[in-house]
Amino acid sequence: MPPADLRGAVWRRHRPASTAPDGTVGIHRPYLGLALGGRPAASFAKRLMLPVSNDTLLRVVRRRTAMPTDPLLVVGIDDWAFRRNHRYGTIVCDLERRRIVTLLPDRETATVRAWLSKHPAINIVSRDRGGGYGEAAAKALPNAIQVADRWHLMENASAAFLDAVRRSMNRIRTAIGATTINPELLTCAEKLRYQGYLRRQDSHAVITALVSDGVSLKEIVRRTGHSRNLVRQISRGGGTDMFRTRQSTLDGHLPFLDAQWSVGCRNGAELWRRLKGQGFKGSLRVVAEWATRRRRAETISHQQLQKVPAARTIAQLMTTKRDHLTKAETVTLAVIEQNVPMLADAQALVGRFHAMIRKKAEMELEPWIDDSKRSLIASFANGIANDMGAVHAAITQPWSNGQVEAQITNLKLGQTANVRAR
Repeated sequence: MPPADLRGAVWRRHRPASTAPDGTVGIHRPYLGLALGGRPAASFAKRLMLPVSNDTLLRVVRRRTAMPTDPLLVVGIDDWAFRRNHRYGTIVCDLERRRIVTLLPDRETATVRAWLSKHPAINIVSRDRGGGYGEAAAKALPNAIQVADRWHLMENASAAFLDAVRRSMNRIRTAIGATTINPELLTCAEKLRYQGYLRRQDSHAVITALVSDGVSLKEIVRRTGHSRNLVRQISRGGGTDMFRTRQSTLDGHLPFLDAQWSVGCRNGAELWRRLKGQGFKGSLRVVAEWATRRRRAETISHQQLQKVPAARTIAQLMTTKRDHLTKAETVTLAVIEQNVPMLADAQALVGRFHAMIRKKAEMELEPWIDDSKRSLIASFANGIANDMGAVHAAITQPWSNGQVEAQITNLKLGQTANVRAR
Protein backbone atom coordinates (compact mmCIF):
# COMPACT_ATOMS: atom_id res chain seq x y z
CA MET A 1 0.00 0.00 0.00
CA PRO A 2 1.68 3.30 -1.09
CA PRO A 3 1.82 6.29 1.22
CA ALA A 4 -1.23 8.49 1.26
CA ASP A 5 0.54 11.35 -0.49
CA LEU A 6 1.47 9.07 -3.41
CA ARG A 7 -1.76 7.19 -3.83
CA GLY A 8 -3.23 9.76 -6.21
CA ALA A 9 -0.08 9.81 -8.30
CA VAL A 10 0.03 6.02 -8.50
CA TRP A 11 -3.64 5.90 -9.44
CA ARG A 12 -3.05 8.50 -12.18
CA ARG A 13 0.01 6.58 -13.33
CA HIS A 14 -1.85 3.32 -13.86
CA ARG A 15 -5.38 4.38 -14.69
CA PRO A 16 -6.67 3.85 -18.28
CA ALA A 17 -5.59 6.40 -20.85
CA SER A 18 -9.20 7.19 -21.68
CA THR A 19 -9.58 8.74 -18.22
CA ALA A 20 -6.56 11.05 -18.55
CA PRO A 21 -7.81 14.59 -17.83
CA ASP A 22 -5.24 16.32 -20.02
CA GLY A 23 -6.40 14.59 -23.24
CA THR A 24 -2.82 13.50 -24.10
CA VAL A 25 -3.92 10.46 -26.06
CA GLY A 26 -6.49 12.44 -28.00
CA ILE A 27 -3.83 14.94 -29.02
CA HIS A 28 -1.30 12.36 -30.17
CA ARG A 29 -3.62 9.85 -31.82
CA PRO A 30 -3.65 11.39 -35.31
CA TYR A 31 0.10 11.91 -35.38
CA LEU A 32 0.91 8.41 -34.16
CA GLY A 33 -1.48 6.86 -36.65
CA LEU A 34 -0.28 8.95 -39.57
CA ALA A 35 3.39 8.34 -38.78
CA LEU A 36 3.36 4.63 -37.96
CA GLY A 37 0.06 3.14 -39.06
CA GLY A 38 -2.21 0.91 -36.97
CA ARG A 39 -0.39 -1.85 -35.08
CA PRO A 40 3.06 -0.18 -34.91
CA ALA A 41 1.48 3.00 -33.53
CA ALA A 42 -0.53 1.04 -30.95
CA SER A 43 2.62 -0.79 -29.80
CA PHE A 44 4.58 2.46 -29.55
CA ALA A 45 1.74 4.19 -27.66
CA LYS A 46 1.70 1.35 -25.14
CA ARG A 47 5.38 1.94 -24.40
CA LEU A 48 4.58 5.61 -23.83
CA MET A 49 1.96 4.53 -21.29
CA LEU A 50 -0.75 5.83 -23.62
CA PRO A 51 -2.50 2.57 -24.49
CA VAL A 52 -4.83 2.77 -27.46
CA SER A 53 -5.99 0.11 -29.93
CA ASN A 54 -4.89 -0.05 -33.53
CA ASP A 55 -8.54 0.13 -34.66
CA THR A 56 -8.97 3.41 -32.81
CA LEU A 57 -5.85 4.86 -34.39
CA LEU A 58 -6.97 3.88 -37.88
CA ARG A 59 -10.44 5.28 -37.25
CA VAL A 60 -8.95 8.61 -36.12
CA VAL A 61 -6.71 8.74 -39.20
CA ARG A 62 -9.62 8.04 -41.54
CA ARG A 63 -11.75 10.66 -39.83
CA ARG A 64 -8.96 13.20 -40.13
CA THR A 65 -8.36 12.51 -43.82
CA ALA A 66 -12.11 12.68 -44.47
CA MET A 67 -12.37 16.17 -42.99
CA PRO A 68 -13.60 18.75 -45.51
CA THR A 69 -10.90 20.76 -47.26
CA ASP A 70 -10.82 23.68 -49.62
CA PRO A 71 -12.36 22.97 -53.05
CA LEU A 72 -10.17 21.37 -55.69
CA LEU A 73 -8.83 23.79 -58.28
CA VAL A 74 -5.97 22.01 -60.09
CA VAL A 75 -6.03 18.23 -60.61
CA GLY A 76 -3.97 15.69 -62.51
CA ILE A 77 -5.57 12.57 -64.01
CA ASP A 78 -3.90 9.41 -65.25
CA ASP A 79 -4.57 5.69 -65.47
CA TRP A 80 -2.81 3.12 -63.34
CA ALA A 81 -2.92 -0.65 -62.93
CA PHE A 82 -4.56 -2.33 -59.97
CA ARG A 83 -3.20 -5.46 -61.65
CA ARG A 84 -1.08 -5.09 -64.77
CA ASN A 85 -2.75 -6.27 -68.00
CA HIS A 86 -5.89 -7.22 -66.06
CA ARG A 87 -7.50 -4.32 -64.25
CA TYR A 88 -6.88 -0.59 -64.66
CA GLY A 89 -8.24 2.36 -62.74
CA THR A 90 -7.89 6.13 -62.68
CA ILE A 91 -5.92 8.18 -60.17
CA VAL A 92 -6.86 11.81 -59.45
CA CYS A 93 -4.32 14.01 -57.66
CA ASP A 94 -4.52 17.49 -56.19
CA LEU A 95 -1.55 19.19 -57.87
CA GLU A 96 -1.59 22.14 -55.48
CA ARG A 97 -1.43 20.07 -52.28
CA ARG A 98 0.52 17.19 -53.87
CA ARG A 99 -1.77 14.42 -52.63
CA ILE A 100 -4.03 11.71 -53.99
CA VAL A 101 -7.69 12.73 -54.05
CA THR A 102 -9.32 9.49 -55.16
CA LEU A 103 -8.82 6.23 -57.05
CA LEU A 104 -11.60 5.51 -59.52
CA PRO A 105 -12.43 1.84 -60.20
CA ASP A 106 -11.85 2.02 -63.97
CA ARG A 107 -10.66 4.38 -66.71
CA GLU A 108 -13.94 4.72 -68.59
CA THR A 109 -14.89 8.17 -69.86
CA ALA A 110 -18.29 8.06 -68.15
CA THR A 111 -16.74 7.30 -64.75
CA VAL A 112 -14.25 10.15 -64.96
CA ARG A 113 -16.89 12.53 -66.29
CA ALA A 114 -19.25 11.71 -63.41
CA TRP A 115 -16.53 12.37 -60.83
CA LEU A 116 -15.43 15.65 -62.42
CA SER A 117 -19.04 16.84 -62.57
CA LYS A 118 -19.17 16.69 -58.77
CA HIS A 119 -16.27 19.17 -58.52
CA PRO A 120 -17.28 22.21 -60.58
CA ALA A 121 -14.63 24.43 -58.93
CA ILE A 122 -11.82 22.68 -60.84
CA ASN A 123 -10.35 25.09 -63.38
CA ILE A 124 -7.23 23.20 -64.57
CA VAL A 125 -7.02 19.51 -65.55
CA SER A 126 -3.60 18.03 -66.35
CA ARG A 127 -3.67 14.77 -68.34
CA ASP A 128 -1.86 12.78 -70.99
CA ARG A 129 -3.12 12.57 -74.57
CA GLY A 130 -4.29 8.96 -74.39
CA GLY A 131 -7.63 7.54 -73.33
CA GLY A 132 -10.84 9.50 -72.95
CA TYR A 133 -9.76 11.89 -70.19
CA GLY A 134 -9.78 14.87 -72.53
CA GLU A 135 -13.32 14.12 -73.65
CA ALA A 136 -14.49 13.58 -70.06
CA ALA A 137 -12.97 16.88 -68.91
CA ALA A 138 -14.42 18.78 -71.87
CA LYS A 139 -17.95 17.54 -71.15
CA ALA A 140 -17.87 17.78 -67.36
CA LEU A 141 -15.88 21.03 -67.06
CA PRO A 142 -16.25 22.94 -70.34
CA ASN A 143 -14.63 26.07 -68.90
CA ALA A 144 -11.62 24.32 -67.37
CA ILE A 145 -8.18 24.56 -68.97
CA GLN A 146 -6.80 21.20 -70.08
CA VAL A 147 -3.02 20.75 -69.93
CA ALA A 148 -1.30 17.98 -71.90
CA ASP A 149 1.59 16.32 -70.10
CA ARG A 150 4.90 17.60 -71.48
CA TRP A 151 6.85 14.38 -71.01
CA HIS A 152 4.24 12.40 -72.94
CA LEU A 153 4.27 15.01 -75.72
CA MET A 154 8.02 14.60 -76.19
CA GLU A 155 7.79 10.82 -75.91
CA ASN A 156 5.01 10.72 -78.52
CA ALA A 157 7.11 12.83 -80.88
CA SER A 158 10.03 10.40 -80.54
CA ALA A 159 7.68 7.45 -81.11
CA ALA A 160 6.33 9.12 -84.27
CA PHE A 161 9.87 9.51 -85.60
CA LEU A 162 10.68 5.87 -84.82
CA ASP A 163 7.57 4.85 -86.76
CA ALA A 164 8.75 7.00 -89.68
CA VAL A 165 12.11 5.21 -89.62
CA ARG A 166 10.39 1.83 -89.69
CA ARG A 167 8.30 2.83 -92.69
CA SER A 168 11.48 3.95 -94.47
CA MET A 169 13.54 0.81 -93.83
CA ASN A 170 13.30 -0.51 -97.40
CA ARG A 171 14.73 2.75 -98.78
CA ILE A 172 17.35 2.82 -96.03
CA ARG A 173 18.44 -0.70 -96.91
CA THR A 174 18.81 0.28 -100.55
CA ALA A 175 20.71 3.44 -99.60
CA ILE A 176 23.16 1.60 -97.37
CA GLY A 177 23.79 -0.86 -100.18
CA ALA A 178 22.83 -4.12 -98.51
CA THR A 179 23.01 -7.01 -100.93
CA THR A 180 20.15 -9.31 -101.79
CA ILE A 181 19.78 -12.07 -99.24
CA ASN A 182 20.99 -15.47 -100.41
CA PRO A 183 19.23 -18.16 -98.33
CA GLU A 184 22.14 -20.53 -98.98
CA LEU A 185 24.35 -18.33 -96.80
CA LEU A 186 22.02 -18.51 -93.80
CA THR A 187 22.18 -20.86 -90.86
CA CYS A 188 19.18 -23.03 -89.93
CA ALA A 189 17.95 -20.56 -87.32
CA GLU A 190 18.32 -17.64 -89.73
CA LYS A 191 16.50 -19.57 -92.46
CA LEU A 192 13.49 -19.99 -90.17
CA ARG A 193 13.44 -16.25 -89.46
CA TYR A 194 13.87 -15.50 -93.17
CA GLN A 195 10.91 -17.73 -94.08
CA GLY A 196 8.77 -15.89 -91.54
CA TYR A 197 9.95 -12.60 -93.03
CA LEU A 198 8.87 -13.72 -96.51
CA ARG A 199 5.43 -14.74 -95.23
CA ARG A 200 4.97 -11.35 -93.58
CA GLN A 201 6.00 -9.60 -96.78
CA ASP A 202 3.40 -11.58 -98.74
CA SER A 203 0.69 -10.70 -96.22
CA HIS A 204 1.72 -7.06 -96.34
CA ALA A 205 1.45 -7.02 -100.14
CA VAL A 206 -2.00 -8.65 -100.10
CA ILE A 207 -3.40 -6.24 -97.50
CA THR A 208 -1.90 -3.21 -99.26
CA ALA A 209 -3.49 -4.27 -102.55
CA LEU A 210 -6.91 -4.70 -100.92
CA VAL A 211 -6.64 -1.28 -99.27
CA SER A 212 -5.75 0.26 -102.65
CA ASP A 213 -8.90 -1.33 -104.13
CA GLY A 214 -11.03 0.38 -101.49
CA VAL A 215 -11.94 -2.75 -99.51
CA SER A 216 -13.04 -2.00 -95.95
CA LEU A 217 -10.92 -3.07 -92.99
CA LYS A 218 -13.64 -5.43 -91.77
CA GLU A 219 -13.79 -7.17 -95.15
CA ILE A 220 -9.98 -7.42 -95.33
CA VAL A 221 -9.94 -9.07 -91.90
CA ARG A 222 -12.58 -11.54 -93.09
CA ARG A 223 -10.74 -12.38 -96.32
CA THR A 224 -7.19 -12.66 -94.97
CA GLY A 225 -7.82 -13.93 -91.45
CA HIS A 226 -5.36 -11.43 -89.98
CA SER A 227 -6.10 -9.42 -86.85
CA ARG A 228 -7.83 -6.06 -87.13
CA ASN A 229 -4.89 -4.32 -85.45
CA LEU A 230 -2.44 -5.67 -88.05
CA VAL A 231 -4.70 -4.70 -90.96
CA ARG A 232 -5.19 -1.22 -89.53
CA GLN A 233 -1.46 -0.79 -88.98
CA ILE A 234 -0.58 -1.78 -92.55
CA SER A 235 -3.38 0.36 -94.01
CA ARG A 236 -1.88 3.38 -92.24
CA GLY A 237 1.54 2.78 -93.72
CA GLY A 238 3.03 0.76 -90.88
CA GLY A 239 3.78 -2.90 -90.49
CA THR A 240 6.82 -2.85 -92.79
CA ASP A 241 9.32 -5.54 -91.92
CA MET A 242 13.03 -6.01 -92.36
CA PHE A 243 15.12 -9.16 -92.22
CA ARG A 244 18.53 -8.75 -90.69
CA THR A 245 21.00 -10.96 -88.90
CA ARG A 246 21.14 -10.54 -85.17
CA GLN A 247 24.02 -9.30 -83.05
CA SER A 248 26.38 -12.13 -82.15
CA THR A 249 28.73 -12.82 -79.27
CA LEU A 250 31.35 -13.40 -81.97
CA ASP A 251 31.39 -9.79 -83.15
CA GLY A 252 34.31 -8.86 -80.89
CA HIS A 253 36.32 -11.94 -81.95
CA LEU A 254 35.87 -11.70 -85.74
CA PRO A 255 39.41 -10.34 -86.40
CA PHE A 256 40.92 -13.33 -84.58
CA LEU A 257 38.64 -15.76 -86.45
CA ASP A 258 39.54 -14.19 -89.80
CA ALA A 259 43.23 -14.53 -88.99
CA GLN A 260 42.86 -18.19 -88.01
CA TRP A 261 40.79 -18.87 -91.12
CA SER A 262 43.46 -17.29 -93.30
CA VAL A 263 46.19 -19.58 -91.94
CA GLY A 264 44.11 -22.67 -92.72
CA CYS A 265 42.14 -23.45 -89.55
CA ARG A 266 38.69 -24.26 -91.01
CA ASN A 267 37.26 -26.63 -88.38
CA GLY A 268 34.55 -25.16 -86.15
CA ALA A 269 35.51 -27.19 -83.06
CA GLU A 270 39.17 -26.24 -83.35
CA LEU A 271 38.30 -22.58 -83.85
CA TRP A 272 36.09 -22.73 -80.75
CA ARG A 273 38.91 -24.24 -78.65
CA ARG A 274 41.29 -21.50 -79.75
CA LEU A 275 38.68 -18.84 -79.01
CA LYS A 276 38.23 -20.27 -75.51
CA GLY A 277 41.88 -19.51 -74.92
CA GLN A 278 41.16 -15.89 -75.90
CA GLY A 279 38.42 -15.57 -73.26
CA PHE A 280 35.40 -16.40 -75.46
CA LYS A 281 32.39 -17.45 -73.33
CA GLY A 282 30.05 -18.58 -76.11
CA SER A 283 29.08 -22.08 -77.18
CA LEU A 284 30.50 -24.34 -79.86
CA ARG A 285 27.30 -23.98 -81.91
CA VAL A 286 27.88 -20.26 -82.47
CA VAL A 287 31.39 -20.82 -83.83
CA ALA A 288 30.32 -23.82 -85.92
CA GLU A 289 27.53 -21.80 -87.56
CA TRP A 290 29.99 -19.02 -88.36
CA ALA A 291 32.38 -21.51 -89.95
CA THR A 292 29.53 -23.06 -91.96
CA ARG A 293 28.45 -19.68 -93.27
CA ARG A 294 32.04 -18.77 -94.13
CA ARG A 295 32.57 -21.99 -96.09
CA ARG A 296 29.30 -21.55 -97.99
CA ALA A 297 30.19 -17.99 -98.86
CA GLU A 298 33.48 -19.11 -100.37
CA THR A 299 32.07 -22.07 -102.29
CA ILE A 300 28.82 -20.53 -103.54
CA SER A 301 29.77 -16.92 -104.23
CA HIS A 302 31.55 -13.97 -102.70
CA GLN A 303 28.25 -12.37 -101.82
CA GLN A 304 28.00 -11.37 -98.16
CA LEU A 305 24.93 -10.68 -96.06
CA GLN A 306 25.40 -7.09 -94.96
CA LYS A 307 23.90 -6.18 -91.62
CA VAL A 308 21.37 -3.37 -91.61
CA PRO A 309 21.01 -1.47 -88.33
CA ALA A 310 17.69 -1.87 -86.56
CA ALA A 311 15.12 0.90 -86.92
CA ARG A 312 15.55 1.87 -83.28
CA THR A 313 19.34 2.07 -83.75
CA ILE A 314 18.94 4.31 -86.80
CA ALA A 315 16.52 6.57 -84.93
CA GLN A 316 19.01 6.83 -82.08
CA LEU A 317 21.85 7.69 -84.48
CA MET A 318 19.80 10.39 -86.17
CA THR A 319 18.89 12.04 -82.85
CA THR A 320 22.41 11.90 -81.37
CA LYS A 321 24.82 14.80 -81.64
CA ARG A 322 27.33 14.29 -84.43
CA ASP A 323 30.37 14.71 -82.19
CA HIS A 324 29.19 11.70 -80.16
CA LEU A 325 29.15 9.34 -83.18
CA THR A 326 31.93 7.13 -84.46
CA LYS A 327 33.30 7.57 -87.97
CA ALA A 328 31.37 4.55 -89.28
CA GLU A 329 28.13 5.80 -87.70
CA THR A 330 28.66 9.24 -89.20
CA VAL A 331 29.16 7.76 -92.68
CA THR A 332 26.03 5.59 -92.33
CA LEU A 333 24.01 8.59 -91.16
CA ALA A 334 25.24 10.75 -94.05
CA VAL A 335 24.20 8.08 -96.57
CA ILE A 336 20.72 7.83 -95.05
CA GLU A 337 20.19 11.60 -94.99
CA GLN A 338 21.35 11.94 -98.59
CA ASN A 339 19.16 9.15 -99.97
CA VAL A 340 16.11 9.48 -97.70
CA PRO A 341 15.76 13.27 -97.32
CA MET A 342 12.19 13.12 -95.99
CA LEU A 343 13.44 11.13 -93.00
CA ALA A 344 16.07 13.79 -92.31
CA ASP A 345 13.33 16.44 -92.49
CA ALA A 346 11.22 14.46 -90.00
CA GLN A 347 14.17 14.29 -87.60
CA ALA A 348 14.61 18.06 -87.83
CA LEU A 349 10.90 18.60 -87.11
CA VAL A 350 11.05 16.37 -84.04
CA GLY A 351 14.08 18.31 -82.82
CA ARG A 352 12.17 21.56 -83.30
CA PHE A 353 9.22 20.19 -81.33
CA HIS A 354 11.40 19.10 -78.40
CA ALA A 355 13.13 22.49 -78.32
CA MET A 356 9.76 24.26 -78.43
CA ILE A 357 8.55 22.33 -75.38
CA ARG A 358 11.77 22.91 -73.44
CA LYS A 359 11.96 26.62 -74.21
CA LYS A 360 8.19 27.19 -73.84
CA ALA A 361 8.09 28.88 -77.25
CA GLU A 362 4.32 28.85 -77.82
CA MET A 363 4.57 31.15 -80.86
CA GLU A 364 6.32 28.37 -82.82
CA LEU A 365 3.52 25.83 -82.38
CA GLU A 366 1.29 26.75 -85.34
CA PRO A 367 4.19 27.14 -87.84
CA TRP A 368 5.51 23.77 -86.71
CA ILE A 369 2.14 22.11 -87.32
CA ASP A 370 1.93 23.63 -90.81
CA ASP A 371 5.43 22.36 -91.69
CA SER A 372 4.81 18.89 -90.24
CA LYS A 373 1.55 18.16 -92.06
CA ARG A 374 3.53 17.40 -95.23
CA SER A 375 6.16 15.21 -93.56
CA LEU A 376 6.57 11.62 -92.40
CA ILE A 377 5.21 12.59 -88.97
CA ALA A 378 2.00 14.09 -90.38
CA SER A 379 -0.17 11.78 -88.27
CA PHE A 380 1.44 13.05 -85.07
CA ALA A 381 1.08 16.65 -86.24
CA ASN A 382 -2.63 16.11 -86.93
CA GLY A 383 -3.06 14.76 -83.41
CA ILE A 384 -1.36 17.86 -82.00
CA ALA A 385 -3.63 20.08 -84.08
CA ASN A 386 -6.73 18.27 -82.81
CA ASP A 387 -5.56 18.80 -79.21
CA MET A 388 -4.28 22.31 -79.81
CA GLY A 389 -5.64 23.89 -76.64
CA ALA A 390 -4.12 21.32 -74.29
CA VAL A 391 -0.76 21.37 -76.07
CA HIS A 392 -0.64 25.18 -76.00
CA ALA A 393 -1.44 25.08 -72.28
CA ALA A 394 1.37 22.55 -71.78
CA ILE A 395 3.80 25.12 -73.15
CA THR A 396 2.45 28.11 -71.25
CA GLN A 397 1.21 26.59 -67.96
CA PRO A 398 3.49 25.42 -65.10
CA TRP A 399 1.35 22.34 -64.37
CA SER A 400 2.25 18.84 -65.50
CA ASN A 401 1.50 15.21 -64.68
CA GLY A 402 4.95 14.54 -63.25
CA GLN A 403 3.82 14.36 -59.65
CA VAL A 404 0.89 12.13 -60.68
CA GLU A 405 3.42 9.64 -62.06
CA ALA A 406 5.27 9.88 -58.74
CA GLN A 407 2.09 9.07 -56.83
CA ILE A 408 1.52 6.05 -59.10
CA THR A 409 5.05 4.88 -58.33
CA ASN A 410 4.33 5.18 -54.60
CA LEU A 411 1.18 3.10 -55.05
CA LYS A 412 3.14 0.41 -56.90
CA LEU A 413 5.80 0.36 -54.18
CA GLY A 414 3.06 -0.02 -51.58
CA GLN A 415 1.53 -2.92 -53.51
CA THR A 416 4.93 -4.63 -53.75
CA ALA A 417 5.57 -4.17 -50.04
CA ASN A 418 2.18 -5.65 -49.17
CA VAL A 419 2.77 -8.68 -51.38
CA ARG A 420 6.18 -9.33 -49.83
CA ALA A 421 4.79 -8.96 -46.32
CA ARG A 422 2.21 -11.71 -46.81
